[in-house]
Amino acid sequence: MTAFATMPYHLETERLTLRPWAESDAAEFCALLSERGKGTPTVEHIRTSIAELLTATATTGIALLPVQRRDEGDFIGYCGLITGRSTLEEPEIAYELFQHAHGCGYATEAAGAVLDAAAATGRKRLWSTVAAWNAPSLRVLEKLGFERDHVSTEDNGEVVWLTRSLP
Repeated sequence: MTAFATMPYHLETERLTLRPWAESDAAEFCALLSERGKGTPTVEHIRTSIAELLTATATTGIALLPVQRRDEGDFIGYCGLITGRSTLEEPEIAYELFQHAHGCGYATEAAGAVLDAAAATGRKRLWSTVAAWNAPSLRVLEKLGFERDHVSTEDNGEVVWLTRSLP
């Protein structure tokens, strides 16, 4: 396996800060996940998930990071790199924002910072997987230079696989 540099865990853009998880993020993370319409996880379950994310970050050198608006200081979602359906050598970019933060360019801004961080690790390609019905996420990825690779069918519907080469 090729060794990669560790991804920076503190990223800043014009309007956003991406930083490591803290236990204090649990309640807001619960609220974000509840917007999916599949119930609300318990805060204790989310604290466990945050601990698992921090352990995975320490092990892999890549991170899924909370996203905060700089001026307001509020948690609006997460963005980062995961192995997901891909590999550590070619990880996936993932993001999810509160519905009230949709349509403001935050996902594109956060994901652009993560792309730069991924390139800084020495990786050459990223993946993303998005439900075929999720046109806004597909637009974000297309703005960032991702191209459709293929479509798979899973239990919950069609999934679009996209890739982007890194400099």
